[in-house]
Amino acid sequence: MTVHLVSMGCARNEVDSEELAARLEAGGFQLVEDADQAETVVVNTCGFIEQAKKDSVDTLLAASDLKSGGTTKSVVAVGCMAERYGRELAQALPEADAVLGFDDYQDISDRLQTILSGGSIEARVPQDRRTLLPLTPVDRPDAASGVSVPGIRTSPDLPAGITPSSGPRAATRRRLSSSPSAPLKIASGCDRRCAFCAIPSFRGSYLSRPIDQIVEEGRWLVGHGVKELFLVSENSSSYGKDLGDLRHMEKLLGELDRIEGLEWIRISYLQPAELRPSLVDVMLSTDKVVPYFDLSFQHAAGPLLRRMRRFGDADSFLGIIDGIRQRCPGAGFRSNFITGFPGETEADVEVLADFLQRARLDVAGIFAYSDEEGTEGASLEGHLDDDVIAERRDRLADLVDELVSQRAEDRIGEQARVLVEEAGPDAVIGRAPHQGPEVDGTVMLPADCGLRPGEMAEVAFVGSEGADLLGELR
Repeated sequence: MTVHLVSMGCARNEVDSEELAARLEAGGFQLVEDADQAETVVVNTCGFIEQAKKDSVDTLLAASDLKSGGTTKSVVAVGCMAERYGRELAQALPEADAVLGFDDYQDISDRLQTILSGGSIEARVPQDRRTLLPLTPVDRPDAASGVSVPGIRTSPDLPAGITPSSGPRAATRRRLSSSPSAPLKIASGCDRRCAFCAIPSFRGSYLSRPIDQIVEEGRWLVGHGVKELFLVSENSSSYGKDLGDLRHMEKLLGELDRIEGLEWIRISYLQPAELRPSLVDVMLSTDKVVPYFDLSFQHAAGPLLRRMRRFGDADSFLGIIDGIRQRCPGAGFRSNFITGFPGETEADVEVLADFLQRARLDVAGIFAYSDEEGTEGASLEGHLDDDVIAERRDRLADLVDELVSQRAEDRIGEQARVLVEEAGPDAVIGRAPHQGPEVDGTVMLPADCGLRPGEMAEVAFVGSEGADLLGELR
């Protein structure tokens, strides 16, 4: 029984895919790297925005085409889009042999064996997963044992208190990458009610993992060659709210910092409204935590942010950035922004453009608003024409390209430690502390510098190409 896994979307989905890989392998499946060599292709879909859903459907259709070649017998959809639409997706996409939700993950190998043997599994009717856990956060840990929450469960094949001879194992996980960086899920779900976002309805309410489980999995990852732990969740600044301590993140960082062999700890997706001073203090003072601030601004015009059910404005956001830069001038900043939200005016766009120029972010993503079923934004008045949204998105994206290039140029002459990720015939590719995995640019070093993936090196930045930096060993 051979299976190939395709992971779409975010780093959180990558963790879920590695959980599925481990469960499948434990159930007798052999993981293969090439889809055309697999009897079953499992696509871990993304259901965040319209383009992500289209990409997931296109991937499922491409996998379905392999069934005409002889080896591939079934294509299975899992992940956020499968969970969000369930039976609706199954009916609209008969090319997929099954559409499985999060509740199927624990028995994923049995599900795939049923499909391979000619059986069928009826796709479920989706439900609002926020209703599966108590409304009060501190009541959730005790109620969570019967709820499937991908990526944060302890290993089901070990009795409580029993440690395998190979050492502790915090989660059912099988690495699908040899990268020296790995995402580590600290929580799942979200309690915010942003008017443009449907994620809480299919990911559920916020649920934190206990510190000891996260640290145990972190040690396991470092034992498998990982040098950087990338802490991921839908909202990392809320970590610990359901564990009775909003400063749990500060404690977690201190525990992770003690892992021998670990070089870097990076935090993703912080909410500006929840970025408390004590967390900034710990991020800037803990040795292995890189000064990298992935802040979810989404816009800069205060009144429009209220319509989005968000907090803050351009001045408060600039205050956060400037306060951190005063303490750590080389700190990295990235964020995402939505343009075209219902009611956005041209003046709002100008506020955002001015903010981007003043903020000097290292990376910024500009997204065109699109309605998502079940969100408040879809029912608001003041929807803009698609061509207006597209024009604004293109205008802001062009501005960001220019600003990001300028910010990279500003870093020429700086020095930093770099984590090497690739070594090829033309160049050695790494990342500096201000650069997150995959989307924040890279540092390019000479091919003959002698460095290998996973090694760290002191580098001087001598040039730039867009968001990428050119470096020389010091």
